[in-house]
Amino acid sequence: MKIFAHTRWDLAPVLAAVAHLAFDVYLIVGFESRPLWLSAILGCLYAVSISWNINSISHNFIHTPYFKPRWMNYGFSLLESVAIGFSQTYYHWVHMRHHSGNSDRPDEKGDTIDLLSIYRHGRDGQPENVWSYTFLSFFRDSLGDIHKAIARNRPFDAAWGRFELYFFLGLAALALVYDWKAVLFFVPFYYIGNCLSSLNGYYEHLNGDPDEPIAWGVSSHKSFYNWLWFGNGYHAEHHYRPRTHWTKLQALHEQIKDEQEKNGTHVISTCHALGFMAKENRQSELSHES
Repeated sequence: MKIFAHTRWDLAPVLAAVAHLAFDVYLIVGFESRPLWLSAILGCLYAVSISWNINSISHNFIHTPYFKPRWMNYGFSLLESVAIGFSQTYYHWVHMRHHSGNSDRPDEKGDTIDLLSIYRHGRDGQPENVWSYTFLSFFRDSLGDIHKAIARNRPFDAAWGRFELYFFLGLAALALVYDWKAVLFFVPFYYIGNCLSSLNGYYEHLNGDPDEPIAWGVSSHKSFYNWLWFGNGYHAEHHYRPRTHWTKLQALHEQIKDEQEKNGTHVISTCHALGFMAKENRQSELSHES
């Protein structure tokens, strides 16, 4: 029986997801035996790991599910929900709305198709401030609305998404019983991790062009970043061809790079999470000011 739907290379993100979940468990189980300073360092790593998983493993799984058997994909979706602390099925719906709008600007009613658009809460057609986007996006999701939207066409998936969410909350409750101090200690790092994911998403689209498909996203072609984040740096390429497997994004870039340059696709020299340090973003800001 064929297990992987696309390539055996998907074993890499699958094992990485299992390792992430094991790390989450270790944070709680080993809390009492560690000094607080070490747990604080691990908490910072935990925060980064949430953004890393959401924007690489979890993200790629949405577009190119790793497994051939459907039950295995549902099982992996549950595993990911526990690892990132949010329903993977719900995230799937939000992310596909993201691709429907591609960080679109507000319409005449002030609404956007993309619920994650950096323009959604901006003013005068400009992107929202990076700080408010980073720290407030976590509180803007309406789980009830997401569930209802999924249930209209896919009632089983809506029920599965709710199960994923309750399963995670149930495990969190057990963790509280096991060591409530550990859980409360890592809650702020959980929030920071989601903020880092929003920060990552912000610079995946800042200085992109919502009206030009090949320039919808912003790319970073740094080799180590793309190796560690399973191709997430090729974000403009991904938005242009969302169904391209993460192992083929570099090849896609080589095919369309001349067209990208012609149409002004924005490329930065840092990873997306450090986009505030990218000289290309600063140059673009100065250009707009002038």
